Amino acid sequence: MDREGRRFLGIDAGSVTTKIVLSSEDGGIIFEDYLRNEGGPIWALQEGFRHLSARGHLDGIRLVGATGSGRELARVIAGADVVKNEISSHARAASFLFPDVGTLIDIGGQDSKIVFFRDGYPTGFNMNTVCAAGTGSFLDHQAARLAIPIEQFGEWALRSRSPARIAGRCGVFAESDLIHKQQMGYRKEDLIAGLCNALATNYVTNVARGQKVRPRVVFQGGVAANAGIRRALEERLGLPVTVPPHFKVMGAWGAALLAIEKWMEDPGAETRFWGVARIASFAARSRGFGCRDCANSCEIQEILIDGRPVARWGSRCGKWEDLARESPAELTEASSTC
Repeated sequence: MDREGRRFLGIDAGSVTTKIVLSSEDGGIIFEDYLRNEGGPIWALQEGFRHLSARGHLDGIRLVGATGSGRELARVIAGADVVKNEISSHARAASFLFPDVGTLIDIGGQDSKIVFFRDGYPTGFNMNTVCAAGTGSFLDHQAARLAIPIEQFGEWALRSRSPARIAGRCGVFAESDLIHKQQMGYRKEDLIAGLCNALATNYVTNVARGQKVRPRVVFQGGVAANAGIRRALEERLGLPVTVPPHFKVMGAWGAALLAIEKWMEDPGAETRFWGVARIASFAARSRGFGCRDCANSCEIQEILIDGRPVARWGSRCGKWEDLARESPAELTEASSTC
């Protein structure tokens, strides 16, 4: 048991999945959860807190960290105290677990990242957000096309003895090439292995971009579950690739570690955290409306908890940041209960 039962929470609100980690003061993982958003990021966040509540983890949370593309949403819904980008959070978890990390490969649902380290500290990074080829959502789509559960994708790839050659520089071309070779009668394992090889080449070319990849190479993110991608990366890089035991939740773990660091700097810091039970049970939704006050016609996004607005985005002039201001009676509404 950590000292005085202090707990720290990390949330990684991604485009496809939501990850939650509950950490002890020494950085150890007490609880972790990995949920697919299924089109409802608010629902996924609340479901994660319901799981946390069901396991009896209700008290002792000192500070909360949030990261991911939906980190601002997580800040509002959970009351996060530390909000950091994905690079910072993933890098923090990797260096905590592997002080000798030289390069971090992170492939998520919508983008791919590489972070370079020296002496345990990140020194630079690249991202690929232009093309979906190689990301988790792209692989999910191809797995559905081939009628193979994404969890078995890597296993199928390792069966191949003659991988198909798939054009992997572009997601559209890769899919077209895959369909063409599928129609020609290629075996599924050869198609999958070829896809893994193509996507590994895409990553090294378009994300690493010729920069030196130093050992230890750590591979995290949901795609790290794919043994075929891991093997293909090892072949392209000529280096062993380490997949950490908590590879799916490293971003959330890093956010929790950053929250611990803030606590260490200011042990008296007060949290904005709503509380596990409260988050698990309140009614939250988002809705959008168009502001007609001027020619800008800004699209405002509003988050409501129990019917009360708690955050708004999208106003160029900032007038809608005043939460006391009433929303228009007639909304051009794109409402979601998420």
